[in-house]
Amino acid sequence: MKIEKMSLGFAGGLLAMLFASSTSLAAELKTVGNWKISFDEGTSGLVFENAARKVKLEGKAAFKSRSSAWKVVASRDAAQGRLALANPGNTVLGYVSFRGEGDRVTMEVFHRAGANFFPGHLTYDATASFRAESFPCRTFPAKGEQVLNFADGAGDSPLNDSIFAREEDLALRFSSLATRVTTLKDGQYGVHLEADIDEPANQSVTIDADGAYFKNRWAPGYHPIDRKRCPKAPTGWMSWNIYFDKAGSAENLAEARIGAKYLLPFGCDIWSIESWQDNSLWLPVSEFNHHANRCYPKQFPEGMKWLADEIRKLGFKPGIWMSLYGEGDKAFYEAHKDLYIHDKNGNPINNWAGKYMLDTTKPEALALITKLARQAKEEWGYEFFKFDGMANTPRKFERPDIRACAANPADAKWFDNSVKALREGIGDSLFLGCMGDYTGTEAQYLDASRLGSDVVGCYRGMGENYNPLGNSNFAQMPVKWQNVLHQAECTFTQIFVNNLMFYTDPDTLMVGYALETHEAEVMATIVGLPGQLMFSGDKLGCLRADRMKMIQQVLPVADIHPQNLYPYAASAMLPVWNLAVTRPFDTWRVVALFNFSDAPKNFDVPLASLGLDPEKSYVAYEFWKQAYVGEVKDALVAEEVPMRSVRLYAIREATDHPQFIGDDRHITQGAVELNDLKWDAQANVYTMNVKAIGGFPFTYLVRVPVGYAYASATASKGTADVKTKAPGLLAVTVSADQSADVAVKLAFTKK
Repeated sequence: MKIEKMSLGFAGGLLAMLFASSTSLAAELKTVGNWKISFDEGTSGLVFENAARKVKLEGKAAFKSRSSAWKVVASRDAAQGRLALANPGNTVLGYVSFRGEGDRVTMEVFHRAGANFFPGHLTYDATASFRAESFPCRTFPAKGEQVLNFADGAGDSPLNDSIFAREEDLALRFSSLATRVTTLKDGQYGVHLEADIDEPANQSVTIDADGAYFKNRWAPGYHPIDRKRCPKAPTGWMSWNIYFDKAGSAENLAEARIGAKYLLPFGCDIWSIESWQDNSLWLPVSEFNHHANRCYPKQFPEGMKWLADEIRKLGFKPGIWMSLYGEGDKAFYEAHKDLYIHDKNGNPINNWAGKYMLDTTKPEALALITKLARQAKEEWGYEFFKFDGMANTPRKFERPDIRACAANPADAKWFDNSVKALREGIGDSLFLGCMGDYTGTEAQYLDASRLGSDVVGCYRGMGENYNPLGNSNFAQMPVKWQNVLHQAECTFTQIFVNNLMFYTDPDTLMVGYALETHEAEVMATIVGLPGQLMFSGDKLGCLRADRMKMIQQVLPVADIHPQNLYPYAASAMLPVWNLAVTRPFDTWRVVALFNFSDAPKNFDVPLASLGLDPEKSYVAYEFWKQAYVGEVKDALVAEEVPMRSVRLYAIREATDHPQFIGDDRHITQGAVELNDLKWDAQANVYTMNVKAIGGFPFTYLVRVPVGYAYASATASKGTADVKTKAPGLLAVTVSADQSADVAVKLAFTKK
């Protein structure tokens, strides 16, 4: 496929010199809505200040016609509140006006009537003072987008047009002919805006301090993630997609012992128990006994508290699955009929979670939810709660005929209150809602949300690879390619709230042998590259080392946030995912090229469409095949990418000295495993400070440009084994008995 080239967004592709005007010299020009505008003719200093939103831009306005620099000056006529454009002869031939309302202000450049018309370019370069925890992003979608953008760190790119403060749901948005936002420090940004006087469509520049950006559009329950409770994306393992309803305490602990050896050292944190309730041996879920908080004795003979304690001994936080909107046990129902909904004839109404549907318009029903959740937390010791049925139940309860049967049909908060009741029960434990809805107000109580249905489906009747389950007429099918596509579709529609409102959960990562290797790589990239919640779902003891390593390579989850802050349709299936990673010691891109189709595909991706400078030279390393691509200029080209596969490249600007270009440790190629990179030009020594994991060697690739020859290596701990992988490429394998930070020094000689 061919992605069209895009402009870097301003002349020469470089941010113009920032100018900070002095507010003491700038005189107030005009107030537009909540914006006070000041101007200093001596310096062409232009200031926009919105005291209500605590936003300020201080900069310089400039105008050029053809090759001549004009002056932006104060008004020279009776029409005050605007600026004038004076040519080199000091004659006013154009104007800059200001309009807007509320938190939006627009600056318009136009010709003076009766004068000779001329081409011209207005620029505004400013320092924007915003919020320390904000980040640059994109809020204006373009037609036919092909690139999905993320960032870990600043994520500066010519593709960005806005700045977002997640704690306040405040977006500072810029609309102009060419916009550039560059991170400076401490919530300050360089902003470059442009307008053309001779093209009506490009004559204006707009600055908008857009409060309640998410809340007013898509997410009425917008609430920033509680970083004290949930500072990073949860990671773990759960049984459902491989064991179905057949994993008891013995199976869960057997898997946890393997996980403690192979996943815990990599950052896997939670071991979550599914399908534990009494009568849960067979589906459907509506038969389970949810409200007695009694486990199924044949599978969990020791009880749920004992199991939580055993999980914790292995080093994991215990997690538990609950679905409390219905009840399957007739005896419990008979003893608590008043808690459930009945039709006009007095018959119980069912739902997905039970034969008897809980009436959450009743305070007593909410109290039951809180009680059950509190027992699992305080008496049993569970720290992670996966709460199911948050899509199925509301859809049925919202039906007018069902609502009419509730105790309080006018209660509009019946669903919010049910989620709040669970939160009250679990306190500061982690809360994953199954299909918790960012478009609903219940999202404020969540830490994470499952995006779609189970990645492995349940099917009635006979079918391919049918596994009989005794007297149940349900069968679990192995994971298939269409399940991978479902994960991608769900990610496209909701990834723009990940790590902002809550962590998105595309469901478990399945790398077992039902999928081909290239299909499993696609799933791992979908889950890991955007920084989503990551739970493994395979029988770990059945995995070969290469498949186990796939899970390790997405652990831990990097601190990645979206940069395209708007939703896509599930059908979008954007083929290019672009992660910008910024560290004090390096800046790079991790670019995924997805072939979701059933035929080979060619890619030709201009570097500009990735926010890179096409005039510079870069080097690329492909992660899944561990292949050095070499030098990349103008475009990233990948020919004959096989069907149902992904190519994942680390792209770094080429240096004239040895440099790290990739590894086999983590999908982000450095975001979690690198502490520092340093080149000592005098000593010709390259130092890589890496996070080694005890007992697990990993290989780091170092490019050696022409003019240098490798001499020797030392490691502060463990060993560093250096081999030549290809001409000009070293493979440095770091091994340590214990997990530790390891400084590897590579010495070179100049040829």
